[in-house]
Amino acid sequence: MYGYETWSLILREERRLIMFENRVLRRIFGPKRDEGMGEWRKPLNEELSDLYSSPNIVRVIKSRRMRWARHVARMGESRVVYRVFMDKHEGKRPLGTSRLRWENIMKMDLQEVGCECMDWINVARDRDRRRALVNAVMIFLVP
Repeated sequence: MYGYETWSLILREERRLIMFENRVLRRIFGPKRDEGMGEWRKPLNEELSDLYSSPNIVRVIKSRRMRWARHVARMGESRVVYRVFMDKHEGKRPLGTSRLRWENIMKMDLQEVGCECMDWINVARDRDRRRALVNAVMIFLVP
């Protein structure tokens, strides 16, 4: 998960990450014995979330993206990272790259939490609002 704060995930990629996480958790926790039939079976997704109390991988990525937004918002315009995230890139994108920019993903994350009217740069600069949003993302149910 190196550099996952900068990932621009689409819904399909989020679902794949959740499926991968569930597959790994099934390997870790192993099969469950069904009391009614007495047979072994794979644990269901709800059972996995009960056994593994940490938030799922998508929530962690979204909360870390909110934290990274603060660093980007505080950078000066002379920094390369700021220019990469804030500039409007012209031209066609190479095949296989995401259609959404990081800034668009940040706006979508704010919409999920219910803050679509807020500018993400102002939210990132305000420490109290940013912390509240990071906590809201961690609590928010991701499909």
